[in-house]
Amino acid sequence: MSLELYFHPLSSFCQKVLIALYETGTPFEPHIVDLGDPQSRGAFLKLWPIGKFPVLRDTETDRIIPETTIIIEYLAQHHSGGTELLPRDPDLALRTRQRDRFYDLYVNDPVGKIVTDKLRPMGQKDELGVEQARALLRTSLDLIETEMRDRRWAIGDAFSMADCAAAPSLFYADKVMPFGESHKNVAAYLARLSQRPSFARVLEEAKPYLALFPK
Repeated sequence: MSLELYFHPLSSFCQKVLIALYETGTPFEPHIVDLGDPQSRGAFLKLWPIGKFPVLRDTETDRIIPETTIIIEYLAQHHSGGTELLPRDPDLALRTRQRDRFYDLYVNDPVGKIVTDKLRPMGQKDELGVEQARALLRTSLDLIETEMRDRRWAIGDAFSMADCAAAPSLFYADKVMPFGESHKNVAAYLARLSQRPSFARVLEEAKPYLALFPK
């Protein structure tokens, strides 16, 4: 087994890569990173000094691949398992990359801002930053609501890298700013994503850690 994944099951960005691995049926060796444990943190920083996960290591080629989108593109090139998470058609591939970045930057990032602010001690909260993040998230949900009126998946009829990004982003967005009543199409899309075997497996594996998610 040449692929090793360094990750944490609760992380939305890690979940994005796990979905891709399960969709393609790619075997890998999991390494759960506990940044609160000095030994685990030290070993991970030795591998990737930036200290952000997930990170994929290909022992066969001796390559370290960070960043979720790049990891999934690497899988598409070398370990696709016959599953096209990134379409071969250049225009469709560009649309897929655009939606992938949309969910990472305009859904996942503001959710992360809201969540991390909950962990800050009193007196160090960033109320303005959180309100800006909520405003961005509302705008993003409005755009997705319109977009998903006549689509099954992010770019049409086929599940893609964009859906790998959308699934955990929307799952956590619904926790910090529930949209079931206000954005019916988004909620229906999230329901389809949650029923997808790859994401359902990711959610099941994250269950033991969900108590760590700030209320």
